[in-house]
Amino acid sequence: MRTTIDLDDNLIARAQEMTGLKSKSAVIRLALLTFIRLHEQSAIRALRGKAHWDGDLDEARRAR
Repeated sequence: MRTTIDLDDNLIARAQEMTGLKSKSAVIRLALLTFIRLHEQSAIRALRGKAHWDGDLDEARRAR
């Protein structure tokens, strides 16, 4: 999808320098993917302590 947005040149330059990416599009794509991953991780972390498991962790590790 093509769109026109007003970007902070300093932020884009810093992101390009940090990532080594050459194009603004690549930086924006990485930023969006990172945002999505972080959001998905927070949803998973919200489940912490809410699941019950009746297994033997030591046995499961030995089975590998």
